[in-house]
Amino acid sequence: MSKKILIVGGVAGGASAAARMRRLDETAQIIMFERDNYISFANCGLPYYIGETIQERSKLLVQTPEAMYRRFRIDVRVNSEVIAVMPDEKKVRVRSGEEIYEETYDSLILSPGAKALKPPLNGIENAKIMTLRNIPDTDRIKKYVDHEQPKTAIVIGGGYVGIEMVESLVERGIKVSLVENNPQILTPVDPEMAIIAAKELQDHGVNQHMSNGVQGFEDLGKEVGVILADGTKLAAELVILAIGVRPDTEFLKDSGLAFGPRGHLIVDANMKTNKQDVYAVGDAVEVVDYMSGKKTAIPLAGPANKQGRIAADNIAGLTSTYKGTQGTSIIKVFNLTVAGTGHNEKQLKAAGVDYHTITVHPGSHAGYYPGAAPITLKLLFAPDGKVLGAQGVGADGVDKRIDSIATVIRFGGSVYDLTELELAYAPPYSSAKDPVNFAGYVAENVLTDKTKVFTLDKIAERDEAATMFIDVRSPMEHAKGHIPNSINIPVDDMRERLAEIDKSKEIWVYCQVGLRGYLASRILKQNGYNVKNLTGGYKSYEMASFVPTPQN
Repeated sequence: MSKKILIVGGVAGGASAAARMRRLDETAQIIMFERDNYISFANCGLPYYIGETIQERSKLLVQTPEAMYRRFRIDVRVNSEVIAVMPDEKKVRVRSGEEIYEETYDSLILSPGAKALKPPLNGIENAKIMTLRNIPDTDRIKKYVDHEQPKTAIVIGGGYVGIEMVESLVERGIKVSLVENNPQILTPVDPEMAIIAAKELQDHGVNQHMSNGVQGFEDLGKEVGVILADGTKLAAELVILAIGVRPDTEFLKDSGLAFGPRGHLIVDANMKTNKQDVYAVGDAVEVVDYMSGKKTAIPLAGPANKQGRIAADNIAGLTSTYKGTQGTSIIKVFNLTVAGTGHNEKQLKAAGVDYHTITVHPGSHAGYYPGAAPITLKLLFAPDGKVLGAQGVGADGVDKRIDSIATVIRFGGSVYDLTELELAYAPPYSSAKDPVNFAGYVAENVLTDKTKVFTLDKIAERDEAATMFIDVRSPMEHAKGHIPNSINIPVDDMRERLAEIDKSKEIWVYCQVGLRGYLASRILKQNGYNVKNLTGGYKSYEMASFVPTPQN
């Protein structure tokens, strides 16, 4: 007798589960419910359609109900909202137009996703305040931009969707202001990495109001007034609310299913819930943090696809398991790419994990081949060498470096593995010593005590009486800009000028990107000095000193 499998919701998790289920079981009766018309669409591409980088709306539709039936013989019921689940009776209740009916199942996969957060602020129901989560949202924003041709917009929220919308609206010729409650944008990366992206936004005319939440909204007729926490009042013809998402699980509140503290469904490694034959996948579920083993929620399309496949496997009798999400992510910010994987410093500190960090600034490919662009690559690793996380920012080549490190993390690798990776090399693509190898070498030097490093945040804590701060760059570089209270002794003159360096003090050195500082530290260490080198050098210091300033 064939199985009857119901799938609630499509997009990444549900649609992947449906297709995988059919490939594993040709006889199963598979029914998919979707509350609107679109069962599988490229939600990560929605901002780029609004910005007209993607010209054709049809390109966003990964699968249609008709195509799913033709190829997979799946009964797709659009405009059909599951309003209740009764696991003990193995039934769901469905509303389709005016009709409400019940459907039984042998197995159920829940993929309801998440909905955009919309806090109960005064004036938030204004039609010019919009969120972006699905195709109808996209159509609404695109129609407004096309027909009303707003000259100004405010984006609230500096996460991935918010930044993508900022860029897309700027591409449409709109003057954009960004409001972010946190002191930095793109919180999955650390502040000194995010500030590089913030400068890129300012270079493209985006006003940034940081550490400033929204108190409420005012209807100003053609414009919407936005009142910030510090009393600042902004106004624009369009407001995009992108402050995050919450699991869309309210319809399950009386189902007996187990939930986490923020309303996410609790599942095991097989994507099973606490109710027999009920599985859940995607943005609505709690996942295991691959790095820490603790429960978390990370709404990403890649993991949702994998989870849908795993749920189908287990229904079909295969014992697939989901081993956790490590949070690998990437975003385009105008001419830059920002990417990360594993844990950042905030997460490591919160968890009380002991770690080291280094920052390097290699080129995207061989410097003698035209077009090389600088990459800022930050690596976080444990005292035993295990790689804990990495972040990268640059105009080219960031994606493949973060992907390489993400793979090493997935297999429990160390910085020594990074040094040994044999990565593809030709002058247009990389250097003989790839940036990933280079980061591994620098980290290895720290672990083997060939050098000690200090980070930007330690500069403010420096005891001037107990330390000596030396800029080992050239006099010309020092004259153009340097860290306050540092003296200039170029690395090439270091051996001849050792008498000027006080052996009773700890010596802190820095150069432009860290390499000359390392060379200076080796000279000094072997001459009996206690020395530390600024990881990332003056370049990191200069970048981290940037403060976004709203312009009129």
